[in-house]
Amino acid sequence: MTILLLFASNVFMTFAWYGHLKYGHAWPMWKAILVSWGIALIEYCLAVPANRLGFGTFTGFQLKIIQEAITLTVFLVFAVLYLKEKIAWNYALSFALLIAAVVVAFAFKPSAI
Repeated sequence: MTILLLFASNVFMTFAWYGHLKYGHAWPMWKAILVSWGIALIEYCLAVPANRLGFGTFTGFQLKIIQEAITLTVFLVFAVLYLKEKIAWNYALSFALLIAAVVVAFAFKPSAI
């Protein structure tokens, strides 16, 4: 449930932060901000329960790492399908390295430094 809520919240946050880039340039800045806040409210209504439900199953660090990986995945799809941007090799490599970071975070038992 945590992962699904985080995916849903990230879809809303991606549109709140970046959705206006495609068509919103004619909008005054105050309108872009208000529309984005409205969308972000839905994101918070999903992200807060996701983190509360997931804490205990996951550590705080793991929840953050999961959230960032989901954010990148959602943004990748958004940038290609909505913004019509192309994936350059350096973006693909960067994405792969971030996914490798997620694997490292979950492959070993957490211990204090």
